[in-house]
Amino acid sequence: MLATDKKAERPLASPSEAPDRDVLIYDGHCRFCTRSVRWIDFLGGKGRLSYLSLHDPAVSQYAADLTHDQLMEEMLVVEPNGTRHAGAAAFRYLTRKLPPLWILAPLLHIPYSLPIWAFFYRQFARIRYRFGRNQCDGDSCKIHFD
Repeated sequence: MLATDKKAERPLASPSEAPDRDVLIYDGHCRFCTRSVRWIDFLGGKGRLSYLSLHDPAVSQYAADLTHDQLMEEMLVVEPNGTRHAGAAAFRYLTRKLPPLWILAPLLHIPYSLPIWAFFYRQFARIRYRFGRNQCDGDSCKIHFD
C-alpha cells in the first residue's frame, strides 16, 4: 500500500463469524458511526462484540420488527439471548461490557438518569452526519443536510 493511501483497516467481526457475541447494529453509511464502532472495537469490543451495518440484509435476523428509519435513529445492541438495548441504553450497556468504559458506568447508571442520557443521545444522533460531512464520498451525506 502506498504511503498516501489510507491505513488498511482490520475488518470488524460479523455475527456469522462470532454467533455467541452481542451484535452491535450501526449506520454503516455514516463515517462518524463507523469510526465510533471501530473505536468501540479497539476499546475492548474485539472478542466481545460483533458488528452489523443496519444496511445489511442480515439485520432482519435481529430487528425484523424495526423499520429502517427506526434503526437510523439509534445504534442497537442485541445480546445472544435476544435482549435489545437501543441508543443511550446501548451505550450504557457497553459501559458494563467493555472494561475501558467501566469508568463511565457510575455516571451513566445514576438512578433515573437514563431519560436524560437518552435525550442527549437523540440530539447528538440527529446531527451525527455533520461530524463526517467533509469525509463523505461524493454526495452520499448530502441527503442528511437538505
